Amino acid sequence: MSTSQADAATVPAAGGPARPASATGARTRGQHQRRKRIVQAAAALASRGGVEAMQMRTVAERAGVALGTLYRYFPSKMDLVVAVVGEEIDLLEGSIDRRPPTAATPAGRAVDVLMRATRGLMREPELADALIRSLIMAQVETPFGDRMGGIVLRVAGRGRTVETAGEEQIALAGALAGVWVHELLEMLRGRRTYEQIQRRIEIAADRLLAGFPG
Repeated sequence: MSTSQADAATVPAAGGPARPASATGARTRGQHQRRKRIVQAAAALASRGGVEAMQMRTVAERAGVALGTLYRYFPSKMDLVVAVVGEEIDLLEGSIDRRPPTAATPAGRAVDVLMRATRGLMREPELADALIRSLIMAQVETPFGDRMGGIVLRVAGRGRTVETAGEEQIALAGALAGVWVHELLEMLRGRRTYEQIQRRIEIAADRLLAGFPG
């Protein structure tokens, strides 16, 4: 075996001997799968009994991991809530990649995606209500609003990101995402119908995104 082949076959471990790259990869995959099981277990519990049902010991038992392992991945219940929300947003982004919105206007594309997100969350209304309420009261940094604003910016601005968009565009996309969160909560409280939310989002999108290039 050549020197380059030997280097490729091992990965140095900090403070210890080199480890085979395949072993490192297997460990990383195992960690990813374990984390995913934990998040899925937490979501399943929350969908039945809200965040109150996401007791850390119960989540660990359902995920088939030790309680100490759970705390290594998620030091608090709120960290776990944030991870569950992140998983939902990942699903939305995957949906956008597979089926991009086709509306001709920035507002139309934003409404398409926000109502798609609404339908996805309302499949599990108890989970949606628990997660959004918890995030509003969160004591930890949550990426929910920023990520939803980024999604609106991306679809309305045809691929724009916070790095390529102007400050005003970023602010307007974030404002529309904030309107959506508020309207979603109103629907979860029984104060809005799906049709009312859609109409309000359409009005807000038309006003807020009027200056976006088509």
